[in-house]
Amino acid sequence: MDIAAAVGDALLNGASDAIVATDAEGRITLWNPVAVRVFGFTAEEAVGQSLDLIIPEALRGRHWAGFRHTMATGTSRYGQGDLLSVPALTKSGARISVEFTIVMLHDPEHRVAGTVAVMRDVTKRFEELKELRRRAAQGGPSS
Repeated sequence: MDIAAAVGDALLNGASDAIVATDAEGRITLWNPVAVRVFGFTAEEAVGQSLDLIIPEALRGRHWAGFRHTMATGTSRYGQGDLLSVPALTKSGARISVEFTIVMLHDPEHRVAGTVAVMRDVTKRFEELKELRRRAAQGGPSS
């Protein structure tokens, strides 16, 4: 039995986070079952599509500038366990808040071949914090 393959399969299919892989051009190459639940697109709908599928239009320019830099340099400030919090889009067009970190994928010659993002929907927590801040700013009770 190939332990690495078994671990990979268990992580992809049993993780509580959305796992999305891309190639070096930002096309989705892997979309796990939690990504289906979080974003609403089936794997068949998502794989082969651009990440624009889940990136709000107003943020795409900044995203692609960062993505191109990451592909060119092989480094990302979010690849060392640091979390990035950003808005994302679902199939229905709803905006959600996600936190994610990325891992770089390399080809056999050690060139950057793409990324794997591990994402968590934090919309509920984000909305609760926003409400607490609003109440605090108004001097009202926080509960």
